[in-house]
Amino acid sequence: MSQGSQKSDHVWLIMIKAMHALTRYAAAGIEGTGLGNSDFRVLEVLLHKGPLPVNTIGPIVNLTPGSISIAVERLVEKGLVSRVESVEDRRVRMVALTPSGKNLIVAAFQKHAAQMRRVFSELSAGELRDFEMALKRIGKRAAGLMEKSSGASRVEEGDSNV
Repeated sequence: MSQGSQKSDHVWLIMIKAMHALTRYAAAGIEGTGLGNSDFRVLEVLLHKGPLPVNTIGPIVNLTPGSISIAVERLVEKGLVSRVESVEDRRVRMVALTPSGKNLIVAAFQKHAAQMRRVFSELSAGELRDFEMALKRIGKRAAGLMEKSSGASRVEEGDSNV
């Protein structure tokens, strides 16, 4: 095994451990708001992007079509979001924050943002920017390799549409 591969394996392990610690810390803060993780993510995206079609929210917050439908229904029942037909296309259901949903997510997100500032205060502004750029590059590389891998698998299975 090459030295570079050993280092990459070690960095991956450290990244996973750091992500688990960060996730546990963030989840504890989110729980304090009375929201679950997926509900927080849905409300947060609506806060920062405005009203969106249901089918657009799922991929942004990493929820399957079935899971996003359930999450939106739960948030509608709690009175935190509204769901209405799009004016442009009646097949599209738009989801928007209600005033109480906006009040809740603004306070919850401020708390979450403060938590993240505390975590990342170990890094200078330049280090944080470099870290973000490196993570984006690694994520895009992994996604590209995954696409190549799944494309190769489909070809091996006889899918001629690839």
